[in-house]
Amino acid sequence: MRGKFLLTGILLGLSGGSLLAQSSAQPFPNDVYCSGTVTSDAVSHDNHVISGEQSDTKVVFEQNDYIFVSRGTSHGVKNGDEFLVIRPVEDATRYEWTKWQNAILKKMGTVWEDEGRVRVVDARPDVSIAHIEHGCGYLQRGDVLVPFVARPEPALKPTAKLDRFAPLSGKPLAMLISSQKFFSQVGRNDFVYVNLGSGQGVKIGDYFRIFRYTGTQHETVYQTRNYAFDLDGDFGPTYGFGTGGKKWNWSNVPREVLGEGVVTRTGPNSATVLITLSNREIYAGDYVELE
Repeated sequence: MRGKFLLTGILLGLSGGSLLAQSSAQPFPNDVYCSGTVTSDAVSHDNHVISGEQSDTKVVFEQNDYIFVSRGTSHGVKNGDEFLVIRPVEDATRYEWTKWQNAILKKMGTVWEDEGRVRVVDARPDVSIAHIEHGCGYLQRGDVLVPFVARPEPALKPTAKLDRFAPLSGKPLAMLISSQKFFSQVGRNDFVYVNLGSGQGVKIGDYFRIFRYTGTQHETVYQTRNYAFDLDGDFGPTYGFGTGGKKWNWSNVPREVLGEGVVTRTGPNSATVLITLSNREIYAGDYVELE
């Protein structure tokens, strides 16, 4: 567990280091085709990776390797067909960074990780040989193949100054529930999954503002209880630095805007969001609102 938290910090240093930089260009193809998604839609497992070349010594396959897949010409597969390779994944630790995280994620659907794109080079009656044209990570036995469909590449907004204490817009709210590889801490250029999707009117290209209420206690790991106002928290009152008074709480003091991101994919109850702008670390359990 400790190693997992350390790794998230290292990755944030890489992904969130240039905090306020942003381009108006479209996301790179790696972003669009390696983002992953959360969906409750059914996905057929019938076409899947059987194995691959050099399987006497290899259990995973990477870009430019050849794999064997379970569908051939008898199922309509032909040479030149392209497929996306995806894999259902779960957080092996099952550790909740924020309250209700696992329950909400389950209602959103299955987390599908993008593994790459393959092209059939030799379609036989019952199996096919495919070349890995692009890999997001590695492919393994049992990974699922779905027909390649081009994904929209939403244009990014020009760089703008972030209003760090913007009031609520009144538009739909949701929560940042998880991210690629289930990292709890993320930053610019990372993908995150929020619990608002196409069923609630979210579209590819929409922008979410990411924010945190002052003094909320949903984040069960990194926050000290009542630290923001210091009303008899985990270590007793005040620490010697004063108290804000009992009438102040998350509902009546300014919220903190952390960044924003663009929607690259949607599911019925979820959206995949590429963080394009951030001014500090962002955690699972932070809130989002449509801009």
